[in-house]
Amino acid sequence: MREFYINGNEKGQRFDKYLKKLLSGAPNGFLYKMLRKKNIVLNGKRADGTEKLCAGDHVKLFLSDETFEKFSGADAAQSEFSRLRDLRPQVPLKVIFEDADVIVIDKPAGMLSQKAVPSDISANEYILHTLIARGELTEEMLRTFRPSVCNRLDRNTSGLLIAGKTLKGLQETSEALKSRSIQKYYRCLVKGEVKECSHIDGWLAKDVQTNRVTVLPEAAENAVRIETEYRPVRTENGYSELEVHLITGRSHQIRAHLASVGHPILGDFKYGDSILNRRLKQKLQVDSQMLHAYRIVFADGREITAPCGEEFERVWRYFVALM
Repeated sequence: MREFYINGNEKGQRFDKYLKKLLSGAPNGFLYKMLRKKNIVLNGKRADGTEKLCAGDHVKLFLSDETFEKFSGADAAQSEFSRLRDLRPQVPLKVIFEDADVIVIDKPAGMLSQKAVPSDISANEYILHTLIARGELTEEMLRTFRPSVCNRLDRNTSGLLIAGKTLKGLQETSEALKSRSIQKYYRCLVKGEVKECSHIDGWLAKDVQTNRVTVLPEAAENAVRIETEYRPVRTENGYSELEVHLITGRSHQIRAHLASVGHPILGDFKYGDSILNRRLKQKLQVDSQMLHAYRIVFADGREITAPCGEEFERVWRYFVALM
């Protein structure tokens, strides 16, 4: 017999969903059969799986050790936990803000937010590694809840990345991002002199095969509406630093939208000026776009910022000096 108590990261979900995580290798039919036969009970009573779990609920599994081990995926869970625990981050995880439910890091350029294929090591894995090293995330907890990033940044975009450490943090932050009650601001270096604030909109169409987007002036099939605001921070000799308010958060929105109005981001090899970008790579060995998730404003007025960094300033000085 195995028993478990529901914690704060597991409450609120249906009982059958929880069981499918706990016994990830078990067929659905087996789980419902065990519920009917009272081999799995909730708070000492028969359950059908539709119950909403509450913190402190008591789950008992009257299964043999062999059956539990067979269906729990214990070996895979242990292997995943060990892999995350033993990661050796290439750069220290720079934590900008943290409370009981969320953690905000300054992601460096060149690092994925989340892995695209199983072999990738992303910022999300480094966050999990940190929580495990602190003792805040155990192997048992990882079986039924996996902390995760709430927003995404392109691999070569640096800056503020928010992750939910708890189910509450993950759900509330994801909803706030979806409803736009969290405001996101970026800094970028662009070609051209921008001397006035601007609000631009349009429609964004994505080619999944090439992972490239196109900005359209009017609605079209499979295109989504986009809105972007920006203001100049400094302008000199043909280049500008902008603060961009990302009103709608679409894939590659800032990069493609600014390029479409004649202000491509320096270092952006997909949508930018190829001549300037080659010069940037040859002279400064920089091959990331100068785009940084700089500031987050929460609904309650709290602000979090992450400085743009030395490379950002080095690129600015180089291009301004060219003129």
